[in-house]
Amino acid sequence: MRESELDAVRDYLGRHGQVPGPVEVGAALRNLGLLVSDASVMQSVAALRRDSVGAGALDPLLEQPGVTDVLVNAPDEVYVDRGGGLEAAGVSFADEAEVRRLAVRLAASVGRRLDDGSPFVDARLPSGVRVHAVLGCVTGTGTCISLRVPNRQRLSLADWVASGSLSEAAAGLLDGLVRRRRAFLVSGGTGSGKTTLLAALLSLVPATERIVIAEDSRELQPAHAHCVRLEARPANAEGVGAITLTDLVRQALRMRPDRLVVGEVRGAELADLLGALNTGHEGGCGTVHANSAADVPARLEALGALGGLSRDALHAQLAAALQVLVHVRRLPDGRRWLDELRLVASDPATGRCRTVPALRFVPGAAPEPGPGLAELERLVS
Repeated sequence: MRESELDAVRDYLGRHGQVPGPVEVGAALRNLGLLVSDASVMQSVAALRRDSVGAGALDPLLEQPGVTDVLVNAPDEVYVDRGGGLEAAGVSFADEAEVRRLAVRLAASVGRRLDDGSPFVDARLPSGVRVHAVLGCVTGTGTCISLRVPNRQRLSLADWVASGSLSEAAAGLLDGLVRRRRAFLVSGGTGSGKTTLLAALLSLVPATERIVIAEDSRELQPAHAHCVRLEARPANAEGVGAITLTDLVRQALRMRPDRLVVGEVRGAELADLLGALNTGHEGGCGTVHANSAADVPARLEALGALGGLSRDALHAQLAAALQVLVHVRRLPDGRRWLDELRLVASDPATGRCRTVPALRFVPGAAPEPGPGLAELERLVS
């Protein structure tokens, strides 16, 4: 069936408030003077349901094992990441209008507005898939959709070892961080495995302890019996009702957490997190975007400024609150890799925090020890 005919059936059903079932579609085809046969009815029903349920033509991609991201740059430019980098998905849309309809419907399914007056949206679907969409009035090339698929399985630290992403010795050090209630951040780039590794580490927390997680979008799924997950919320179409990460961190502190976790430190909530870690909340942790572990202090300076912390105040808080940085990256073959462990220390001469290399992991070679290795071993033993 041609797209124009499918549009006519879609409009007919919409005007009459009908769902795209076989009986309703057959009646619509007859009333529109179109060919009615078993094949045409079933083909139309499948196409209409694909456009009205789930992620439409992208649903088969989202259901494939190992898929982490599905990206739509244009009607005929759909890409998928199965863990080894982006590749053409072999799926296309009829035109820009179909891509836009999908984006608008996905936004509407979670009560969000997407139109020329509000041309972008970032939300989490009921399935857990995170959707980001930008309309063509912003991109200039047509509607773009980015779908991030949550982990369907909970990876343990043993799974990381089995996949070759870290060694048994490295796993022992990370286990010690959790067991000894050290405060740490997992740093890395987008898709490097920060959230996946943090979830594996939180699964090591004793079942007698209560974990409270604050996240911008719900991604962390630790295998833990006592875990409370708080999720931020953007403002509605009227510009009210927003719940920020700062709000969540402050609420989490009143919920008797044994471990306070910020899924991703990205703004003013850093000030509250550091304040909590400096007032008896041991074992707190989170993730932060950074190109390297050495870049984390500078990254935190920028984020601390959003929370009203001066440079001196940030470094004073940081030195007393954070002890270890765990940096991960993605190898060219797509494998996630524990790249480096560093300590956070204050420089007496400047009063500024610096990172001290403790252990660097090189694929296919022995780990490279740094000047902070002895202190790291003391912290985790």
